[in-house]
Amino acid sequence: MDYKAEIKKLAKEKDAIILANNYQIDDIQDVADIVGDSLGLSIDASRVKNKVIVFCGVHFMAETAHMLAPDKTVLLPNMDAGCPMADMITGDKLREFKKEHPGATTVCYVNSTADVKSESDLCCTSGNAVNVIKSIETDKIIFVPDKNLGHYVSQFTDKEVILYPGFCPIHNRLTPIQVEKLMDKYPEAEFVAHPECPPAVVEMAHHVCSTSGLYTYCKNSDKKQFIIGTEEGVGYKLRLENPDKEFIFAYDGFTCKNMKKTSLKDVYECLLNMDNVITVDKEVAKKAVTCIERMLAIPRNE
Repeated sequence: MDYKAEIKKLAKEKDAIILANNYQIDDIQDVADIVGDSLGLSIDASRVKNKVIVFCGVHFMAETAHMLAPDKTVLLPNMDAGCPMADMITGDKLREFKKEHPGATTVCYVNSTADVKSESDLCCTSGNAVNVIKSIETDKIIFVPDKNLGHYVSQFTDKEVILYPGFCPIHNRLTPIQVEKLMDKYPEAEFVAHPECPPAVVEMAHHVCSTSGLYTYCKNSDKKQFIIGTEEGVGYKLRLENPDKEFIFAYDGFTCKNMKKTSLKDVYECLLNMDNVITVDKEVAKKAVTCIERMLAIPRNE
């Protein structure tokens, strides 16, 4: 079966649009109508006219899309696609953590569940986290769940940033020794790192940025070689946009297994059967959307 052709056919019949996260396998990115980061895709979901959103990503992303587009049907092709970092904290755990730090403003990384977002004051992405932190007036800030991103943004404020001990397993696995070996092997290459990497690794980077920032930076750079400190799924677009440049991933197997769980067959079957519908409790969604809207209301520094 030509899954790509069948998916396109079904999507038209069902009035569906296919969204794919940057870390999805090449075939999924190829068949998608829009490829991007988790929040950007959710915002796209709220703006498109299609009645059905097929979100090729992980569970928290589909949740966010549903909350920002409650009038649409959001499908997650593979229900086993979760996020280990998002699962490191729950709404209950956050409530307990907040009790230990009264008076602090709680900021949650967008890579978190709807329940955690509903217990937070503000949301952030890896791209706008510094701007969000700078906008806060309280002296203490709780940052959840990613301790590495939290440490990175703490360097841009004099306020106390209290870190929850969560992390992305695949980014946190990268070590300075691995980067040093590649820098020695490719002396002309620039090392570009995602802020989910450990602090010692981030300090070594020539440039630190979000996934979207990575695409822009590599495209505009005069360099021809790059050591990439993030999930290898970004290689699809990097190679597509920069055929004359070489991209070396910081370690073999820099792969999020959850992001790679979604197959063309999964997309086809969820569209065919209209199953794997994602929903969020209305009260939880209301609070979580407020958290996201507060972030979006912060003026951007450009």
